[in-house]
Amino acid sequence: MAKLLVLTLLGLGLAFFKDHRSSYLARMTASREVKSVELPNCKLIKGIETGAEDLEILHNGLAFISAGLRYPGIKSFEPDKPGKILLMDLNEKDPTVLELKMTGSNFDASSFNPHGISTFTDEDNTVYLLVVSHPDFKSTVELFKFQEEEKSLLHLKTIKHELLPNLNDLVAVGREHFYATNDHYFVDHYMKSWELYLGLAWSNVVYYSPDDVRVVASGFDFANGISMSPDSKYVYIAEWLAHKIHVYEKHANWTLTPLKSLDCETLVDNISVDPVTGDLWVGCHPNAMKIFSYDPENPPGSEVLQIQNILTEEPKVTVVYAEDGKVLHGSTVASVYKGKMLVGTVFHKALYCEL
Repeated sequence: MAKLLVLTLLGLGLAFFKDHRSSYLARMTASREVKSVELPNCKLIKGIETGAEDLEILHNGLAFISAGLRYPGIKSFEPDKPGKILLMDLNEKDPTVLELKMTGSNFDASSFNPHGISTFTDEDNTVYLLVVSHPDFKSTVELFKFQEEEKSLLHLKTIKHELLPNLNDLVAVGREHFYATNDHYFVDHYMKSWELYLGLAWSNVVYYSPDDVRVVASGFDFANGISMSPDSKYVYIAEWLAHKIHVYEKHANWTLTPLKSLDCETLVDNISVDPVTGDLWVGCHPNAMKIFSYDPENPPGSEVLQIQNILTEEPKVTVVYAEDGKVLHGSTVASVYKGKMLVGTVFHKALYCEL
């Protein structure tokens, strides 16, 4: 009888594992092959070799680039070096990148591990850069003031909170005010792995201000990129493993109300919004298994989506760029400025294109 019970429990366990294995592979789009969509006027950006996980372009064409992310379970070509913020002027005929010097008496540059970034421009045109960082694989938001003449970032503050344990991306709505995504519920790495495998969909979005911190949206299967419409009325959230972009209406009290969801049929990462047209530009992963099981002989591919009229009943989704990893390994972000496009990756190179 005891043997029968053991065999029964073993059989149920194997069936449970097999069922979730199938779901896990589907969420990772593990069997998907990339159909190439090429652009004629693209080149790799010199000086970016260890990723450009996120980027943001100001209205004047200056682009901030988050480089050198070290993330558990994902390849890093320089695991012992701190990350950095790069600057690129897209008004130049042949733009190059410059590493911004980071200053501040209480800032530890040696542990800087940048992930998602966002900017906020004050009424006096002062630009503040908010950066998700993972010192010792924890989560903080680092607040900087951009000093354009000195080409430097002055560190002002480190933000930590118990509701911000697993930060991925953020969108600034003030100097110290933002919405941020937590991509996991658990903090322990082992439990994170099970959360990912089982598809628990327990990650969330948090609103932060110095006086008010609260969860404003939840139930995501790996909440990833987050951005906002040009009129600041809507917040866009990428649910990575559900392959969806969610549209939320933003209210005066900072609460969010779900409005609609768009199935993108690929793993959507960071979202950039064209301030002129309102179009969404999304860096995507065609096959996420290749991100977590990196093989230089069979690298992860890249994909860029342009989403037009997302607030209408029939949004237009266009694959602008796609390739199987021969050029870029694992695209995470794309953004445009006056007919030029930048495409970044989680740990590899970055691309500059003239559309």
